[in-house]
Amino acid sequence: MGLKDGENLNVTCPCCHAKLVVDPVFGAVLSHEVPVRPGPDVDLTQASSILEEQKRQREDKFADSWFQETNKEDILAKKFEEGMKKAKDAPAGKPIRDFDLD
Repeated sequence: MGLKDGENLNVTCPCCHAKLVVDPVFGAVLSHEVPVRPGPDVDLTQASSILEEQKRQREDKFADSWFQETNKEDILAKKFEEGMKKAKDAPAGKPIRDFDLD
């Protein structure tokens, strides 16, 4: 049972279950229909606790980013000192060029 010339293929995606219409000659997707997803299963009586948890998470992330930003100069200074120690300990030599490896 072969396809007629120009007859499109109707395919269902195994991952997202979307319906695709594919042109067999060119191998191009002609249309894509996303399946309807059900809404989140949330109990509205717990909405206040969910919002409080999200608020706490936002505040924690902000506090972390604030700490990183306020101590940025110290962190960069320590990284620079560590890099200088590595540079002093490493032997000074000629850098290897690409054509030296051939």
